Amino acid sequence: MERSSLASLNRRRFLTASAALAAAPVAAAHLATPALAGAPMLGLSQPTHYRFKLGDFEVTMISDSDVFIDGPWPVIGKNAPQADVDQLMRDNLLPANKYQPGFTPMIVNTGKELVLFDTGNGARGFVPRPAGGWLAAQLAPAGIKPDEIDIVVLTHGHPDHIGGLYEDGKPLFPNARYVIGAREYDFWSPEGKHTGDLETFAALFRDYVVPLAPKTTFLKPGSEVAPGIHAVETHGHTPGHLSFRLASGGKELFVLADCAHHQVASLARPDWYCIFDVDPEMGVATRKRVFDMLASEKVAISAYHMPFPSLGYMERLNAGGYRWLPHSYQLNL
Repeated sequence: MERSSLASLNRRRFLTASAALAAAPVAAAHLATPALAGAPMLGLSQPTHYRFKLGDFEVTMISDSDVFIDGPWPVIGKNAPQADVDQLMRDNLLPANKYQPGFTPMIVNTGKELVLFDTGNGARGFVPRPAGGWLAAQLAPAGIKPDEIDIVVLTHGHPDHIGGLYEDGKPLFPNARYVIGAREYDFWSPEGKHTGDLETFAALFRDYVVPLAPKTTFLKPGSEVAPGIHAVETHGHTPGHLSFRLASGGKELFVLADCAHHQVASLARPDWYCIFDVDPEMGVATRKRVFDMLASEKVAISAYHMPFPSLGYMERLNAGGYRWLPHSYQLNL
């Protein structure tokens, strides 16, 4: 054997022997020392706010709940066989019987005003405390005070969007003015118009939104909320449901609100009804129209019920339907 090969072999043997000798005291210590108690389990955890820049705007997403609910069927796909919805979940590596929707109010600092989009569940929403209704408590950790909010935008009148307007019987945002679609307000506000679940929702609307009418602006599609923020017609989920387009410094964000409720089922099958859609067929038509627009424009999206931080993009699938692409770092550049 050549000298170089012998030297290499001896070096390997030396390193192996040295490592064994170094490990011996450690192994002996483990044998001689009783096992220490394990650290306590800390439970599930997720961030409760997320902030990014949009041109000259600063945008903060706030989690109002991390609840798991049954579904997605029949919340999504009540007009489809449950087996089809369940199979779509399995195909996407998701459980068929539970999902975790986002409930995500959004605050936009325009440099001149703080604009809040939707107020979460509060004490009387779909997901009451402690499972939901976190907005009031999460403002301070996000560096925002309730009395700093200048405008509260209500995309529509459902309890998980208006429930956070009040705390302890008083408006949570004492210095704010409010905006909502005129058609939406007219649908929910009358006494004696609704029955069943719709009346339950309308009663909360009359308790929470109607008293704020003197400080409320009633929007039409295309209306300007503030410079760079405009309303977009997305009726169907509710009769006056509005989305919003934000534009600043060459950047855009589309506020989808409740045009989608599940990151897979709502997008892959926009023809599947949502159980909360007041007009299911109009909801389908709106989803197809808006999803096609967003996929074509490749614009960033804030979607209230997508998994927190509820930011992403829409991709068109070759087989039809769409796919949610969660935001990673695009908006942080």
